[in-house]
Amino acid sequence: MAVLNLSFAACGFLGIYHLGAVGAILRHGDKLLGSLRACAGASAGALVAAVMITAPDKLEQCKEFTHRFANSVRGQPFGAVTPGYDFMLTLREGMEEILPSEAHSLATDRLHISMTHSGSGKNHIVSRFTSREELIKALLASSFVPVYAGLKPVEFRGQKWIDGGFTDSLPTLPVGRTITVSPFAGLQDVCPVHGGRYNGQLRLANMDIMFSMENIKRLNQALFPPSTSSMHVLCEQGFDDAVRFLKREAWMS
Repeated sequence: MAVLNLSFAACGFLGIYHLGAVGAILRHGDKLLGSLRACAGASAGALVAAVMITAPDKLEQCKEFTHRFANSVRGQPFGAVTPGYDFMLTLREGMEEILPSEAHSLATDRLHISMTHSGSGKNHIVSRFTSREELIKALLASSFVPVYAGLKPVEFRGQKWIDGGFTDSLPTLPVGRTITVSPFAGLQDVCPVHGGRYNGQLRLANMDIMFSMENIKRLNQALFPPSTSSMHVLCEQGFDDAVRFLKREAWMS
């Protein structure tokens, strides 16, 4: 089989959908995994890509962390923007807990993180990491939404960076086929089925999504996490959509 890559879309708290999709790929996607060269992503997608490459055995722990994180944001009077709430610190603590000590070695040349330069507004993809701390910094940079997550952009290699989802929310890698995963109904390989009657499309930083009420609701949920039960449903949906993709490609094992 040709070289395959996985790319996970920027999607905030809808990253729980990605974790469901990863669960299906780890359980039923031996053929895909056998040809998998690299993973890419922006923001929450980059976090899931990092787990896929460095700690696939920690998938359940990631789901638990995502639910805890969502609960902590829901519990604030103004969500993540509540004065005194440190969104980025909570995110860092989750990474410290999940990423193994050799994560940077496992990730180099196999994990591609999309981030946006805060001065020029240009996209940058990082795929080499000299230490675990540098990998964590890159992931934090890719996930930093100004005002929402704080006021100071993340410093990485002496430059200031913000969320990769602003400039390339679904990176395509140059070598091989990139399989795209997104919780927004659209043209991605693994994504929800579009249920609306209207077939208009929006292009959001390299990702084509259907213009629908469902997707508008999902865009809102990315920053304002839905209830725990809704997040469980999203996780199951990610699993089911990935299984549907594997069946379509005749890659089910």
